[in-house]
Amino acid sequence: MEEKRTGWHRHSNGGGWVEDTAQVSGDAQVYGDAWVYGNALVSGNAQVSGNALVYGNAQVSGNALVYGNAQVSGDAQVYGDAWVYGRARVSGKAQVDGSKHAVSPVYIQGSRFPMHYAHAGYVRSGCLLKPLAWWLEHVEACAAEHGYGAMEIVEYRGHVEAIAAWMRLYGVDADEEG
Repeated sequence: MEEKRTGWHRHSNGGGWVEDTAQVSGDAQVYGDAWVYGNALVSGNAQVSGNALVYGNAQVSGNALVYGNAQVSGDAQVYGDAWVYGRARVSGKAQVDGSKHAVSPVYIQGSRFPMHYAHAGYVRSGCLLKPLAWWLEHVEACAAEHGYGAMEIVEYRGHVEAIAAWMRLYGVDADEEG
């Protein structure tokens, strides 16, 4: 039996959920358990799939793909050949075009504190937010200063190296927004 939701409809090109206030036009597709709602616009050959959400005044256009558990919201724009996937969040007035792909930032739960890519070439561990270069040079001294044991120091060196590799892979190892 087809589920019905007041103020919503299943998109004819894919079967995903579209609120009556949102617009999906052209050859755009919304399928799977994806939702497009609010005043969002999906147009062109764009595809929204999986459990992805596009809402607020967000726009997804061109050949853009939004999938997985990704969310595009606020006044954000995803266009061109851009891909937004995984657990990535694009919000506010952010713009993602075909030259960049928004992915979930790397996050490692360490034995003491989580360590993760924060933004613009910066890495956070606990309350410390420093550029990647600082972590690469000072992780052992920082860990020792905070009472970490020998194994924990080795562990956190590994976390820094893994985050550095992720940043290089996604092109966010420089002091620029990725």
